[in-house]
Amino acid sequence: MSELPNATLTQQLSQLVVNTAPTSEARALARAGLLDFVAVSLPIVQGDIADTPLKSLQQVYCADDAQTRALLLGYAGHALDFDDFHPDFRGHPTTVILPVLFALAQGNAEIAGDAFLDAYIIGVETAGRLGLAAGPQHYKAGYHSTATLGSIAAAAAAARLAGATVEQTANILGIAATRASGLRAQFGSVVKPLHAGFAAESAVIASRLALAGFEGQPDGVLEAFLASGGGGQQRPEKLTSDWGAPWRIVSPGLEFKPYPTCAGTHSAADAAFILRAEWLEKSEKTPADLFADIESIEVSFPPGGDIAASVTHPHSRIEARFSLEYVIAATLLHNRLSLSDFGEGPVDDGINALAGKVSRSPDMTAPPDEIDPTQRFHQVTLSRKNGEQLTCRVTRQQSVAKGVDLRRKLESCLSLRSPQAWDEIEVLCQLGTPGALSELAKRLTSFQT
Repeated sequence: MSELPNATLTQQLSQLVVNTAPTSEARALARAGLLDFVAVSLPIVQGDIADTPLKSLQQVYCADDAQTRALLLGYAGHALDFDDFHPDFRGHPTTVILPVLFALAQGNAEIAGDAFLDAYIIGVETAGRLGLAAGPQHYKAGYHSTATLGSIAAAAAAARLAGATVEQTANILGIAATRASGLRAQFGSVVKPLHAGFAAESAVIASRLALAGFEGQPDGVLEAFLASGGGGQQRPEKLTSDWGAPWRIVSPGLEFKPYPTCAGTHSAADAAFILRAEWLEKSEKTPADLFADIESIEVSFPPGGDIAASVTHPHSRIEARFSLEYVIAATLLHNRLSLSDFGEGPVDDGINALAGKVSRSPDMTAPPDEIDPTQRFHQVTLSRKNGEQLTCRVTRQQSVAKGVDLRRKLESCLSLRSPQAWDEIEVLCQLGTPGALSELAKRLTSFQT
């Protein structure tokens, strides 16, 4: 699409949000993202998985309006930390974008499935572009991209779904940007998933204010946002250049999580799975002997590669989602990383004891993680008491390449439901029938009280 001469960054982005048309390939991948989101959010909404903080939220956020629905669903989608990730965004785009769209679609039977998917795709595109434009210093400085950049990305999706004009879209983006906030210091607490809720709420409020005629600065806000949060490494041109070529939902695409833990632990977990099998074969011992047989465990990674998985001594299973030590130990002891291992409650004493044998050792010969997080790796070394060492190195790219069976993930997250219910959800997520979107919106915004 051609851009207007001398258009500002905000004007360029607004034109793209309003006028570009996603491809059929992008829509197909959006349907996969929709299924993954429903799988991880619906058990929280329905009460299939206990979530005590949600009850507290519902005491404070009890209005029956779009922004409240968006906040609660944003929280629910991120509560298990099992939702998708986007490498360009360096955060979780879907759990901010879809809650906004479902909140706006609830009760509105006139919204077509393709229009809904296109708004989602526009949101993911904006999220990925914002991640590139903000640069690596934004995350390194302590900001949580899901919360900060996510507010703007979700606002772009809201503007598209609402059919806003270019001028209205610019205002929506600016209002969302001025509300954007969220710090990584909250990782390991239930405020982290609430970040997604706050961002979704901000996007809905921004769109409703702008469409009601409330006017902010028409230009310069996005530029100021990138400058203030980029630490001198921002690249504003990345926000609009080569938009949709390819679509960010296509390449590098959404990454669906195989484990309900921080994505920054997954290649370490994959290495631990491999080492466990090797240890069983070589030691000719049983899993019950592993703790006594292992002298120490070392995990190495590029400098800064543990910036998200920063919890070394978790006190709760929620904190444990962000602990390399605990994730490695759980994998070695139980050959699994299940929702029950990382739900509410205190840490498991057995896992915690083995986690105490794990030490971190950044590989100072590797390029820093901030240069290119996609090149991250984890190398795990088991040192046995007989002096033998077992080592396995798995790259982030290898872990992502394994893929995720979304049907199996749906079944594991909604294990209390029937195969018929699973089939119904899969069909609904295709948005192939006139009532599918309305039914999904109703289910996802009907929280158990």
